[in-house]
Amino acid sequence: MEYDESLLMQRFDDFKLITEARHEEQMTLHCARCNTVLGDSFSVCGEIKCMDSIMCLRVTNDVVISDAMESGHTGVMANCIYSSLKCCGCRCAVGRVIHSAPPRLDVTRSLFLLYKANISCYILNNSSMVKASTLTFDMKPLREKMNEVKQQFEAQLDLISRVRSRLSDRSETSELDK
Repeated sequence: MEYDESLLMQRFDDFKLITEARHEEQMTLHCARCNTVLGDSFSVCGEIKCMDSIMCLRVTNDVVISDAMESGHTGVMANCIYSSLKCCGCRCAVGRVIHSAPPRLDVTRSLFLLYKANISCYILNNSSMVKASTLTFDMKPLREKMNEVKQQFEAQLDLISRVRSRLSDRSETSELDK
């Protein structure tokens, strides 16, 4: 979607598709049917390719969690107990939350799994709406992320040390001038 003289227009096909949703790209996740906001990129923690779903830590209040628990008997959801997620706006099925799962799906327990086929993504930095199925939500391993943060802290510490050194040099020269 983009704004055109205060009119909101939807753009899917003219947009050059992005192949990877990078952490730096901020986006909101919308119901593909009615455009209700369901979540954002800050809550995305990866994707489960075998379920074609985006894993989210949290969703908006516009996602309704079904009270009824279902049991999976075949396929990827075999031996799982889960609740369906629906869009508050159009009642469309947008995902599920798994309550109990076999060890192979441990990582998905209690996370919101949004079906990529039913989600659109509004990418904020270029004001475009794309289908979630055209993006990948692979996240960097935690060790890489921690190393990046460590380097940023070390750079800030170095900067603070240099500023402190300059300040102490100035205070010493001002005392000599007295």
